[in-house]
Amino acid sequence: MATAPSTLPLFRNPKPMHNITDPNISEARKELIGIVGRGGIDDIPANLQSRSRTEWSPSPGSTCAALIVFPRSTQDVSMIMKVCHRRRIPVTGFAGGTSLDGALASTRGGICIDFSRMNRILQVHARDMDVVVQPAVGWEDLNARLAEMDLFFPPDPGPGAQIGGMIGTGCSGTNAYRYGTMKDWVISTTVVLADGTIVKTRNRPRKSTAGYDLTRLIVGSSGTLGLVTEAVLKVTSKPENEQVAVIAFPSSSKAVSTVIDVVQKGIPLAAIELLDDNTMRAVNESGYSSKEWKETPTLFVKFSGTTSAVQEQVDVLQTLAEKHGRESFESSSEPEQIAALWAARKTALWSLIAQKRDPDDKFLGSDTAVPISRLAEIIDKANAKIKAAGLLGSTLGHVGDGNFHTSILYGEKDRVIAENIIADIRRMGIEMEGTVTGEHGVGLALRDMLELELGESAVDMMRRIKFALDPLCLLNCDKIVRVEPNDGQ
Repeated sequence: MATAPSTLPLFRNPKPMHNITDPNISEARKELIGIVGRGGIDDIPANLQSRSRTEWSPSPGSTCAALIVFPRSTQDVSMIMKVCHRRRIPVTGFAGGTSLDGALASTRGGICIDFSRMNRILQVHARDMDVVVQPAVGWEDLNARLAEMDLFFPPDPGPGAQIGGMIGTGCSGTNAYRYGTMKDWVISTTVVLADGTIVKTRNRPRKSTAGYDLTRLIVGSSGTLGLVTEAVLKVTSKPENEQVAVIAFPSSSKAVSTVIDVVQKGIPLAAIELLDDNTMRAVNESGYSSKEWKETPTLFVKFSGTTSAVQEQVDVLQTLAEKHGRESFESSSEPEQIAALWAARKTALWSLIAQKRDPDDKFLGSDTAVPISRLAEIIDKANAKIKAAGLLGSTLGHVGDGNFHTSILYGEKDRVIAENIIADIRRMGIEMEGTVTGEHGVGLALRDMLELELGESAVDMMRRIKFALDPLCLLNCDKIVRVEPNDGQ
């Protein structure tokens, strides 16, 4: 009797057979024009390149899509995928373009579906506290609309991120300590599968045990299982009061010890972020902030709630910070001061990039998360490696959940050194029972680390799921799991 294994090891995986020949793409173009019109197709080389690689998410090689297609509806996407499925043309989705680690790279060529024209907030159910949106709605634009109703959507990744990509990566942001990550705020999705089938993963109630949790399957799948064309998102009440505190410490370990006390006492802070001394130095030198900061490890803390609750949180945190030897403690509830104090956190990455020694210098970063008790140790080890190599780098993190980002600037001559440092940090994270990606997603860069973190069987199970839903490997092929072995594998 033939066996039917539950998982799909790489050596058993069928090689994807796509057709990206010029005649096939040319004929597909005619069909796609019939769906989206001539104005819904783009093949300008610079635009094709920008949809496949960015400064912060480079792509190996020079491959990019042959066409960009701009749908306006779920039906458009379904018809586009039916054309691509019949013609075996690979597809990569594109929303805000802020993702990292090669998640948007068109490794197989083919077609890029750009969702920029699907940017509408379709419904706001204020009494139910949920919204229905298309994938190219930005989280900042959504919050601007919700603010009119005193509502709020908590996930806050980098500026410019859009809902489709946020679902794809399972992102989070500075609000994750209190509010959780993207998966906690997605009720339902409408998804187009590789053959054009349209699936709604759930209805609108806050809880349901109706079958497999297809919504959670889609969140974090990076467009490899289906293309999200609509999403029902939870929203919550906008905080009544906000206050920000900035606390400088003599060392990362003392800052992290303060955070551990905060977590153990269950203090419901809105956000708690750590910027190391290198980051604070970069903020000062960049000039992005009007304030001169202490160049020591610094906690940036956000409080929200009633006036009395916020003040109680501030008082408790001040006591804990003093216990661990804080050097300074500054707080404010004035909107202008809040913006000024929080500016260093929001501009931290750009402050580091502004320190480029050469315009051609590149940026490389990690997204490791570890148990909080190991956070100070891994940050110190990461910074020591960067310093020993003589490179520019810094570390900041969503310290309340152990997620931190080490960033390195490097020239081409130091590329291998920088890559090895980041790989070492990821391995250290796994050795500390952590993860190689807390919020950015696997993309291309972390595929081989995934097996080190989760084991071969778990990755083989993921590959089985991928090819059960997308047997031709059309959707964002090569992301999350390998579909073909490397030389020597």
